[in-house]
Amino acid sequence: MSAKDTYFSIACRSEGLYRDKGSRFIALAYPIESEGEARTILDEARKEYHDARHRCYAYRIGREGQVWKAGDDGEPAGSAGRQILGQIDSRSLKDIMVVVVRYFGGIKLGIPGLIRAYRSATADALDNAQICEKTAGEWLELKFSYDTLPAVMKVLKDMEVPQRNQSFMNECSVEVFARMSSRDTLLERLRKIDTFIDQ
Repeated sequence: MSAKDTYFSIACRSEGLYRDKGSRFIALAYPIESEGEARTILDEARKEYHDARHRCYAYRIGREGQVWKAGDDGEPAGSAGRQILGQIDSRSLKDIMVVVVRYFGGIKLGIPGLIRAYRSATADALDNAQICEKTAGEWLELKFSYDTLPAVMKVLKDMEVPQRNQSFMNECSVEVFARMSSRDTLLERLRKIDTFIDQ
């Protein structure tokens, strides 16, 4: 696989835990692909852990990780969200969100203690996660006449393009996954055989 369009994420939700002086830090790591998903997960964490003192978080989205955010939720600035994000970045993970829920144990930990706690809880969740490789690209719907079916299928086979939702009637359609690294070549070859591409 080409290094320029693959990156690493996590396959499913994982959890981690850190305890210090009675405080519990529960870390929840999720695979995500949009900021909307991140907001939904945070809302759900606020409901599920409504009795917790803090629900701090960080996420990084996209192959380049260009979309990101970190939140301290009332903890001292930089002691929580940035520490969570730092653990995500240290493992070069993308399309991921980590929420760390803190139950206060009655004894203050100080800034160094908080930094260690949020780092450690996040690291534990990521240690427990199943790492997976993702490919940057997008699903496109192709529409073409039955007459051009052999030519279209030859292009898809030659370029090893993943397919789904095939329909081969008088008017044919199929969804294909266009990898970022080969997208332009794929579209150019398909357009030469009168294929309509819904992007």
